[in-house]
Amino acid sequence: MYQSYYGFKEMPFNITPDPKFLYLSPTHQEALQHLKFGVRERKGFIVLIGEVGCGKTTLCRRFLNELDPARFDTALILNPRVTETQMLKAILGELGETKLARSQVDLVSQMNRVLLERINRGRDIVLIIDEAQNLSFEVLEQIRLLSNLETDKQKLLQIVLMGQPELKEVLAREELRQLRQRILVHYELHPLSKQDMIHYIQHRLTLAGGTGRPSFTPWALRAIHSSSRGIPRIVNNLCDKAMLSAFIRESDEVNYWDARRAVRDMDNLTN
Repeated sequence: MYQSYYGFKEMPFNITPDPKFLYLSPTHQEALQHLKFGVRERKGFIVLIGEVGCGKTTLCRRFLNELDPARFDTALILNPRVTETQMLKAILGELGETKLARSQVDLVSQMNRVLLERINRGRDIVLIIDEAQNLSFEVLEQIRLLSNLETDKQKLLQIVLMGQPELKEVLAREELRQLRQRILVHYELHPLSKQDMIHYIQHRLTLAGGTGRPSFTPWALRAIHSSSRGIPRIVNNLCDKAMLSAFIRESDEVNYWDARRAVRDMDNLTN
């Protein structure tokens, strides 16, 4: 409703994980560097943890976009609630394989052949599993076994596990100690500080084609940060609702009361 009124080319606070809108706060920049380092140095297992809405998926898409397609083959698994056999088929399918073996044993053999063939052609293979806190023990164990596939010089598969803080509890289980010992790169995303959030909001307004309308008052920004705790997805929702409130008032300023109305609307939706 407010897009044309304020002169935006697109909506500035959509919650879809568009890499174009990724704001590299210090914690996001550091997380991206950890991902790049882990893959570049072929560390095998990499873990990225962050609260819901902290930008893991957007960061992941940015990371994938920065991998050289002439060198890397990638497999992105978004639905980890699968069996071991389904996981193996999903990985091979993501790698472009169409004729898949049926049994789990044959799928592992096929995986080994496919990875070796690609490594021999100078490719590196990266597997990224989102929402990894939902993986069953059996599937995690299968993934650990895949990490054992290697030549004399390198691992055949670089594995990135991305998940919510619950993933730490999952990986801390005694029966997963062998997998835990293989994790050589680990990073936890943190929410945005108030100053980072202010930069984040301005970043999105600018990328959406904004020309300075509307502006957020310091008290509005304070209310948004306090309620969102610096989590980008919640910041997006609150800014969107607060701007709608300012639009209804036909104002070029998002004030404290617009922000408070947005917070109340969010509270009503979650209660």
